[in-house]
Amino acid sequence: MDSFFTLSKLFWFLASPDHMLVWLLALGLLFLLIGKRRLAIALLSLDLMLFLALLLMPIGDLLLRPLESRFTQPSLESVSPDGILVLGGGESPELSALWQQSQFNAAAERVMVLPALARRFPDASIVFTGGSGSVLNQTDKGAKGVVDYLEQIGLSERVLLESQSRNTFENAHLTAQKLGGVPQGTWLLVTSAFHMPRSVGVFEHQGWRVIPYPVDYYSATDNGLKLDPKLWRNLRDLSTGLREWIGLFVYYYTDKTSELLPGE
Repeated sequence: MDSFFTLSKLFWFLASPDHMLVWLLALGLLFLLIGKRRLAIALLSLDLMLFLALLLMPIGDLLLRPLESRFTQPSLESVSPDGILVLGGGESPELSALWQQSQFNAAAERVMVLPALARRFPDASIVFTGGSGSVLNQTDKGAKGVVDYLEQIGLSERVLLESQSRNTFENAHLTAQKLGGVPQGTWLLVTSAFHMPRSVGVFEHQGWRVIPYPVDYYSATDNGLKLDPKLWRNLRDLSTGLREWIGLFVYYYTDKTSELLPGE
């Protein structure tokens, strides 16, 4: 498991779109320095075109929309879960530790729904599962980052925290261990919509019975063909979508899920 985690992080360091744009730029400049002018111009031109495309259009929607539309949010009137399971990822553990108060990122909706769900299902168990996905920092844990927030909303006594998991597979495995085995009954599974297919596949593969409750949507178009200039956001969404599709394939071919694209 340690090798899988480390190799996955190393691969993504090399292959993430934002880093690939830097590698292309560096390679182009290297070819320019060693006299390969035509090849250098080709690489630098390609790099510039990719930057311009990402600057102008939300290309990542092409990858995100199929994932985010895979599951629809269920009506809370029609479900009666035995538990609520919230996957980490919406918190910022390093900032939370630094400033001694809960800090959140763009996926904060994963945690924001907790008060409403807790009120709607007063008898349901609640688990928040999230450790650190960083290779370099395994000290600041996601679950620790939400402690202050849970105290503020009066749920600190009710929410069980699992703080050792580093990825989705470990979310399911270590949470089951903390509960003394995969629990009986159905659990409302809360995570970002783009992450829901892989999450459902992993949890069900380990024997959990889950009801998907997707939150935190990113895609605003079906095909990304929309003039919407914002480089940082468009690059973020492309990276998010590509990482998730790669994760689906890797998890399927390493037997961490029984379906390539779980869904309705």
